[in-house]
Amino acid sequence: MHRIKTYNALSSKGLKRFDPKWFEVGAGVDHPNAILLRSHKLQEAEIPDSVAAIARAGAGVNNIPVERCSERGIPVFNTPGANANAVKELVAAAMLLASRDIVGGIAFARDQDDSLAPADFSALMEREKKRFAGTELAGKTLGVVGLGAIGSLVARLGLNFGMDVVGFDPALSVEAAWRLPSEVRRMKDVQTLLGRSDFISLHLPVLDSTRGLFNTEMLKHFRPGSCLVNFAREEIVVTEDLVDALNTGALGRYVADFPNPLLLGRDDTILMPHIGASTAEAEENCAVMAADQLKAFLENGNIRNSVNFPTIELERTTDFRITISNQNEPGMLSHILTLIGEDGLNVADLLNKSVGDIAYNIIDFDGVPNDTLLARIRGLNGVLNLRVIGE
Repeated sequence: MHRIKTYNALSSKGLKRFDPKWFEVGAGVDHPNAILLRSHKLQEAEIPDSVAAIARAGAGVNNIPVERCSERGIPVFNTPGANANAVKELVAAAMLLASRDIVGGIAFARDQDDSLAPADFSALMEREKKRFAGTELAGKTLGVVGLGAIGSLVARLGLNFGMDVVGFDPALSVEAAWRLPSEVRRMKDVQTLLGRSDFISLHLPVLDSTRGLFNTEMLKHFRPGSCLVNFAREEIVVTEDLVDALNTGALGRYVADFPNPLLLGRDDTILMPHIGASTAEAEENCAVMAADQLKAFLENGNIRNSVNFPTIELERTTDFRITISNQNEPGMLSHILTLIGEDGLNVADLLNKSVGDIAYNIIDFDGVPNDTLLARIRGLNGVLNLRVIGE
């Protein structure tokens, strides 16, 4: 029986992926083998020794102590792309709201005296509508910074609006490149993209290289009057520097999913309460994806969409499998195989992959590995974690 502790309200569609015959799932689960959460800020003390994996139903994992998990040999999963369409649709709304004073027009119509005669009301609307005039998106240039699952959808959205689309992503994967429409022109750097764009949409994770990326120096490269749309992460933009840019006109508008007190009450900002992924469909997609990834790991040791472990999947060839997480150092696999050979156990299949400081091994045997062998492997310097699958 696999035990999974949950935090936050998770979609029932995702939780139903766990067969109660083999899984115990809930907020009150003790000694869990895995943790499944959304936005709960997980403290190190909340990760007992029994935990072998953590999955977040969402893309960002800044609420999980990933580095400490790596040190303990615990893979951390996320769900990239599961909420991509929800965010893309809100970015569409953001650009439309920024280009035309839709909110102001709605408020004006709503706040009129309902005792006005229909003819007088109609005349008032016609007379005042020029106050809410704006511009069209067609023919404008959209710059997309970050061309992953969400960014590539936003780029395609811009093309469908009739916009010219330019993009920049220093770490564009082959898979992401295939998703990207050929009409999107890739820029050599962010600064070039900013100078060409009327709208800039951010789709970057929070890393050491992206935290505070859009500061005073970067904001100098914006086309005067342009609009910055941030549905990625608040930490990418330095709010104090953004305020200065808005005050001087270096930036025309800012639309974001992260309200900040410094931006309240401004006519040139539109702020939303972090609702980018707040759709029933996105929450279901994230929960289902996270659940399936945990199942694959707990049942077979396979890893997909981990932020700290390599992607690795091996078809089961026998009933006897172990997985080993270890420090990525020369000779580790050789030491492990030497111990297995000395024990006389035959390896039926094996797969080894690494990323950064972490290496991960899946080993299938023709027979049952005994406790003495498992203890010797666990005792090797550099071994972080060993699991017996099906134990």
